[in-house]
Amino acid sequence: MPTMRLVIARCSVDYAGRLTAHLPSAPRLILVKADGSVSIHADDRAYKPLNWMSPPCTLKEGKDAEEGVWTVVNKAGEKLIITMEEVLHDSSHELGVDPGLIKDGVEAHLQELLADRIETLGEGYTLIRREYPTAIGPVDILCRDSQGATVAVEIKRRGEIDGVEQLTRYLELLNRDPHLAPVRGVFAAQEIKPQARVLATDRGIGCTVLDYDALRGIEDDKLRLF
Repeated sequence: MPTMRLVIARCSVDYAGRLTAHLPSAPRLILVKADGSVSIHADDRAYKPLNWMSPPCTLKEGKDAEEGVWTVVNKAGEKLIITMEEVLHDSSHELGVDPGLIKDGVEAHLQELLADRIETLGEGYTLIRREYPTAIGPVDILCRDSQGATVAVEIKRRGEIDGVEQLTRYLELLNRDPHLAPVRGVFAAQEIKPQARVLATDRGIGCTVLDYDALRGIEDDKLRLF
């Protein structure tokens, strides 16, 4: 089973690639994930790393004269060089298979309701499918607008910057598929924070505020056999 490695060390970090960057010596958390990614974290930036190398990449730990020097190289030949001065903690852990995110009940119901009434997004919209799979997780809804263009919809109960970032990553992958491209995004939520709306607009992503009660009312008014 691949493991996750956590190292806390006083270290300096140098990045060499399309540009160069240097992090002077300081205590930091180095996270080596089972997927091969390496990220460097400080204690003042929440989840965002100071620097990182995305997979696929290789990690080589120096020996002899280069002991304490880690060299991380990605497929483009870019390097992240970590020079250890003092290792305070070094442990590895098997996390196993993650069950994935379980959506908030309201959020999951919003997805179901919107997929059932996809024309809420605009006249002429048609559903392709819910939970459209990508390499980094499923897109909530994939549909087509009245012109036949592909639209990816990310649904949140509360729309914040993280949700826009998530949709941005989905769009980057979906637009690599010639059968779907060009794909534009719609960020849909019951409430969209101003910062999230600004970021979405800057990235060409549309924003839609969903009225949960109104969608539920639409559902309740539908004819049923039993």
